[in-house]
Amino acid sequence: MEDSPVGLDKWLTATWLIVNCKNGISSYEVHRALGITQKTAWFLDHRIRLAMQDDLTGGMLGGEVEVDETFIGGKARNMHKRDKRRKGLKGGGAAGKAIVLGILEREGKVRATVIPDRTKSVMQENVRPHVEAGSQIYSDEAGSYWRMDDEYTHEIVNHAEAYVRGNVHTNGLENFWSLLKRSIGGSYVSVEPFHLFRYIDEQAYRYNNRKMTDAERFDIAVKGIVGKRLTFNQLTGKETESRPQIN
Repeated sequence: MEDSPVGLDKWLTATWLIVNCKNGISSYEVHRALGITQKTAWFLDHRIRLAMQDDLTGGMLGGEVEVDETFIGGKARNMHKRDKRRKGLKGGGAAGKAIVLGILEREGKVRATVIPDRTKSVMQENVRPHVEAGSQIYSDEAGSYWRMDDEYTHEIVNHAEAYVRGNVHTNGLENFWSLLKRSIGGSYVSVEPFHLFRYIDEQAYRYNNRKMTDAERFDIAVKGIVGKRLTFNQLTGKETESRPQIN
């Protein structure tokens, strides 16, 4: 908020809206509600999302942990016939889509990040730093390619056969994916891959604090601004921005 021409009343109102709207709130809605330009609302929203970003001081996840990935991107039927990505998306393909990895501690927090691919090395590099050794991991059939049986107890459910096998399922993360995609598809409509992690941070914040009251979520978000700064050049990619690998 330092040296911001936007008044504190607008900052705090925008913060309340973002942290408490379950499906997010677009910059156009904020612009109309607060009487500021859409460009200003967009910049303001992203700076608030930075305050909502997890600083990873809560330690590693443990106990029963779900690990799953999802694809974020457009549908083939909505693309122009000459779009090169259209062919790869037919039949549920992942061409041109961003891959998001989620790690959820049951009855605890979720952490999610954009990953370049689903290779064994990438999956293991993103799971190992955030899940305590000896934990019980649950994943879908894709987990068979990256499982680390020397470090974790790993149970797999094949979604081609069933979505639940006793206590083995990834339904907790499926719930989070549903909320994330509803906010992107319903409120934000079009999200650039470059900014995708910011919207993931936002949804993870609301999910991790879902049992709090609106006032409590707002209070934590306001306290989260300390020591954080995001310039317009960083937001638009003209300057490098440092951030945690996973939120």
